[in-house]
Amino acid sequence: MKKTSLVIMAAGIGSRFGGGIKQLEPLGPNGEVIMEYSIHDALEAGFNKVVFIIRKEMEDYFKEVVGNKISGICEVAYAYQNIDDLPQGFVNPPERKKPWGTGHAVLSCKGIVNEPFLVINADDYYGKEAFKSIHEFLVNDAQPIKDYNFCMAGFILKNTLSDNGGVTRGVCNVNENGYLTNVVETGNLVKTATGAGVANEDGTISELDENCYVSMNMWGLTPDFIDILEGGFVEFLSNPNLNQLKGEYLLPSVIGSLVTSGKASVKILETNDKWFGVTYGEDKYAVKDAFLKLHADGVYPKTLY
Repeated sequence: MKKTSLVIMAAGIGSRFGGGIKQLEPLGPNGEVIMEYSIHDALEAGFNKVVFIIRKEMEDYFKEVVGNKISGICEVAYAYQNIDDLPQGFVNPPERKKPWGTGHAVLSCKGIVNEPFLVINADDYYGKEAFKSIHEFLVNDAQPIKDYNFCMAGFILKNTLSDNGGVTRGVCNVNENGYLTNVVETGNLVKTATGAGVANEDGTISELDENCYVSMNMWGLTPDFIDILEGGFVEFLSNPNLNQLKGEYLLPSVIGSLVTSGKASVKILETNDKWFGVTYGEDKYAVKDAFLKLHADGVYPKTLY
């Protein structure tokens, strides 16, 4: 069986969530955290290695809550996202507390991930459909059409919004053949009376098509992408206009640049599953109810493992 990895980004700091580590918040009926459902679905789809990207100071607690359970089921590895882990010649500003973003997170997997991989957020529930379609894409060795050939789970915007405030999504444009043409990281996406829109600073709403595709950071990638991230991070940090305290090196931006330059293709694999997650502290009550229903409906067994 071809080796494929599930890479879970769990090192971020949820500033809108409130106290605690939101990636490790117990939300399932038996105290499961969200990523345990993603792992269950990924293994069921055929992935056979799990890589956790965490902060080093989280390691003992993380293994106690999640890692030790999974290590008895499949191969497990850890990558550590360190805010001070920068290329030679660059120094982290002392005032900066926030990690350098999802691109930097996946870059921390260099030397650990050497096979096709799926990358996801730890605090998002994606449903089963996308894991199956992305695994199939990664193992089929499709005929290359660009230098780099990736895929992305294309979620429908209306299925990814929170009832408790604005969220950030990569809003996608897709051509007639189902390939990504560009992705725009868009903040303050909210539900509206007519569907969805962007909440502007002046209080107005710019309407968006609620049925458009958005990225939920669920990408099917090849290991050479990590080398791309390495070179791109130097360029990112060298930008004289970079906000040193808040700027983030983001996967959608890196992949979008590869697409617009003609170097990469990204096949959109549509999923109609409803996303849910814990952007805000208030979200956890709806998430708990959703997991109770999924178990009651037989989507998941009484215990995952």
